[in-house]
Amino acid sequence: MTPGVGQIFTSFAVAGYSVALGAIPFGLLLTRAAGLGDIRAIGSGNIGATNVLRTGRKGLAAATLLLDAAKAAAAVLLTQYTAGSTWMPLAAFCAVAGHCYSPALHFKGGKGLASFLGAIIAMDWRVGAAACAAWLIGAFSTRISSVGALAACVAAPAVAFMLLPQNWWPIVAATALLVLWRHDANIRRLLAGTEPRFGTK
Repeated sequence: MTPGVGQIFTSFAVAGYSVALGAIPFGLLLTRAAGLGDIRAIGSGNIGATNVLRTGRKGLAAATLLLDAAKAAAAVLLTQYTAGSTWMPLAAFCAVAGHCYSPALHFKGGKGLASFLGAIIAMDWRVGAAACAAWLIGAFSTRISSVGALAACVAAPAVAFMLLPQNWWPIVAATALLVLWRHDANIRRLLAGTEPRFGTK
């Protein structure tokens, strides 16, 4: 196999299993297993941890958050050990894309924040720590979940630019932009001053 063909094969393989891992809808699976029905019929209709929390089951929401992060981290780490670190950013992007546009859900899915954080942590713990800190500070200082998401999506590319290989930064930035795109309705509500705060009815 020539080097060029090998790289094409590797890129398709990494993209394929990363999308497949990211596409696992843990929020939907956990709520159905708990007898709560289809999470897509509750609240915002999202399959992520924030909407699972609207069921009142904090444990399920925490499990969804951790599993959504873990599946993206698994894609990145699997890539590191099978294809090499060069391909880790591709795995991160595809895992988050798989969550946001899951083939298992007719290319619908979640907003991707937990998967983004999991992927970034797996790529470099320093960037992941900065993104998680920004998320926590943004969310809990304003009591608005989406503010934390936006803060994380700004912090991660900025820190990646300083710490990671320069050819990784554009893909980290593209992944952050994908997550921001999935938060477009939240951004519109923030601008209108109508985005709800958690802890209030």
